[in-house]
Amino acid sequence: MPVEPPVVPSLDQLRAQVQVVLDRAHDQHAEQLAPIGTEMTALIDPIHALLRGGKRLRAAFCYWGYRAAGGAHSDAIVQVATAMEVFQAAALLHDDVMDRSDTRRGRPTAHRVLAAMHREHGWDGDADRFGEAGAILAGDLCLNWTDELYSTSGLPEAELRRGRAVFDLMRTQLMGGQYLDVLESVRPWESASTQDRIDRARLVIRYKSAKYTVEQPLLIGATAFGVDDDTRAALSEYGLALGEAFQLRDDLLGVYGDPEATGKPAGDDLREGKRTVLVAHTLDTATPTQIERFNELFGRADLDEAGVDWLRELVSSSGAVDATEAMISALSAHADAALDRATLTPEGERMLRDLVGIAVARNA
Repeated sequence: MPVEPPVVPSLDQLRAQVQVVLDRAHDQHAEQLAPIGTEMTALIDPIHALLRGGKRLRAAFCYWGYRAAGGAHSDAIVQVATAMEVFQAAALLHDDVMDRSDTRRGRPTAHRVLAAMHREHGWDGDADRFGEAGAILAGDLCLNWTDELYSTSGLPEAELRRGRAVFDLMRTQLMGGQYLDVLESVRPWESASTQDRIDRARLVIRYKSAKYTVEQPLLIGATAFGVDDDTRAALSEYGLALGEAFQLRDDLLGVYGDPEATGKPAGDDLREGKRTVLVAHTLDTATPTQIERFNELFGRADLDEAGVDWLRELVSSSGAVDATEAMISALSAHADAALDRATLTPEGERMLRDLVGIAVARNA
């Protein structure tokens, strides 16, 4: 009897399968909350809207980690991969509250939607506080649903048990990374050297983004099926390097990205005052006069277009963009080279190499 070739879904096909799982989960959760009252619709609809967009890269890394280790395609591994997307939704809902963001993927953020509803109905109390509370609760729901999707996926118990340690570590370390980001936003940079600023920004990247975007979803899949120690180490190296490159690209898009593509206002990171590697490189070559002006503008929520343009020009003229692009290229090459030391299925290795370019060569 001829052996059937392995199922190798395209990234678009995988995204579609993930959406099927998300839609099914939404219907189930709506049914569970229905006895509380129709008011629950306002709580879960922003979650569903958020989960209808995105690149699905975390799901792809989890899925292809499993497949690259030798696992077969199944609805179960697609559901495990989908859990990564719901976990990201939790992080985004909470992050938008902490950053006081107005938009996400071209739509009003959940806390703004809920605050607008409060104002529309003329309810008592502070509308913004109401919106923030609702968005935090929506994020908490997503954290619960992340575990639910994982544990009820249908993967063999032994595989779930092997992947669980990384799954739990991912959820714990991201919260630590989120706190580290908040802490770094208030710790003085003035007395720090350029290298110290870069190191601190890269540490935030590692724990707030790189690990939960690439490394840990990848290792959840690979560890669940079972890989040798050398391959696990190589995949970890791949994931950390590519995850950092992914976030550095995000930092560039946060300053120069097209709002039509990113779904966020132009220069949003400048208004939020995000202390990134890009900013550290900028300040390294800026004159005292430029630094004084930078400090007046950077982090102002009411920063106008003229202020955004001035900061963008400073970043460009400083050489910070070129320095960050060079880091992205070096990290991408490092990630690709790490796969040479891994024992992977041919289709899995091919897709992981393709994902290097997909993760960093993007405009959103």
